[in-house]
Amino acid sequence: MSTKVKEMVNEEEWLEAFPVMNELRTHLSEEEYLKLLSSMILQGYRMFALYAEGKVVAVTGIIELVNLYNLKHIYVYDLVTSDSERSKGYGEELLQYIHTVAKERGCQFVALSSGLQRVDAHRFYEEKMKYQKTSFGFVYSV
Repeated sequence: MSTKVKEMVNEEEWLEAFPVMNELRTHLSEEEYLKLLSSMILQGYRMFALYAEGKVVAVTGIIELVNLYNLKHIYVYDLVTSDSERSKGYGEELLQYIHTVAKERGCQFVALSSGLQRVDAHRFYEEKMKYQKTSFGFVYSV
């Protein structure tokens, strides 16, 4: 099956990716999604979609960051494969693409966090993609 990865850079492309992204970010309306993306893009957020047979089957959102513990790295905010397209290697292909972007940008790491309830995703990251579990994430509501 023929696949390609494309960076999504404008509203038309973001809308094309929305149905897949919405499978992960179910709380967002299309309007909220576009509003948030407008702000996120200004902060360096980039979105990529994997196409199979001409349709978006997986989406990821990343940002390049520098901090004291992960040094220069790519942080993966979002990674989702359409429910109907899972277990076909698309998530792995898209994440491998991000690993290549990280290397090309001179990054030392690719980092991400995953909700505690996403047990299958954890297995994918640890076993298939060889990510190391290094921390717990915490959120405080203000």
